[in-house]
Amino acid sequence: MKIVLRLSLISLVVLLFSCTAKRVEMPVYEGADLKEILYSKNDISTIEATFSIVLEKDDTEIKGDGILHISREGNLNLRVYSFGFLALELTSEKGDIKSIPGIDSNKRTILTYGLRDCLFWWDIKDYEVNEEDGIYHLKNPLRNVWIDKKTMLPVKQTVSFEDGREISIFYGCPEKAGEFWYPSRIRVEVSRYSVTLKIKEISFMSV
Repeated sequence: MKIVLRLSLISLVVLLFSCTAKRVEMPVYEGADLKEILYSKNDISTIEATFSIVLEKDDTEIKGDGILHISREGNLNLRVYSFGFLALELTSEKGDIKSIPGIDSNKRTILTYGLRDCLFWWDIKDYEVNEEDGIYHLKNPLRNVWIDKKTMLPVKQTVSFEDGREISIFYGCPEKAGEFWYPSRIRVEVSRYSVTLKIKEISFMSV
């Protein structure tokens, strides 16, 4: 557990040092009720975002800009542009995933389940909570979410699948949209693939 937590904090430090230099005055939630904080986000049903994106596999790298509309149920529409041209369009509707051009299963996992769980990080059910070194660790059979006690924002998350694969998600660079604070830099990893998002604009829409 200590090794995992140490790796999580190292990843957070790397993300924070890659943030912009502007000072962010965040409220301090230390001592607040964790369940109430998570419950307060349950009305959010849809997220829309624009972001820069870097897709990496081994030594190759593709950069672009993305537009995303995603629901809590996982239905989404994603468009990625590179040099102003549409490079990828992906939709997921009730588990039916389509993309132009076609992509392999690992990349599809990152861009569907990975995006859903990393953005709706608070939507974890039937979890146990452990506390250590300023971090809440929420755990159920499929997901682990580490949350900073002071900011009540995620530090890291892992999502496991029945086929043995695991998604690792790292968060950093807190910013504010309306009344919501959110991590504006997110890195998602599975197998030899990784996707790094730098959110430019984001909207949280309620039911």
